[in-house]
Amino acid sequence: MGIMDELLPEHCEYSNEGCDLFPSCLRCPLPQCRYDNPGRQTGKELRNREMVRLRKAGMEVRGLAQRFGVSKRTVHRIIASHNGEGKGAC
Repeated sequence: MGIMDELLPEHCEYSNEGCDLFPSCLRCPLPQCRYDNPGRQTGKELRNREMVRLRKAGMEVRGLAQRFGVSKRTVHRIIASHNGEGKGAC
């Protein structure tokens, strides 16, 4: 096996351990990994912004709750806390 073959994803060990927000990296609904830019944003901030964005795009609260593994009440609280961003989105 040559050097280029070793760089292929099939030959790399990858552990799909997730993070404190989601148990699986491959099933994570966030658009960017919380570890890609450490210190800039917390994982929950990324999750909350994505939740508000999806709600503005028309996704239902129930769907958001299922997608992010939280309660509907949590979705409502997050959207309400984003003042102008999520205001009236529910």
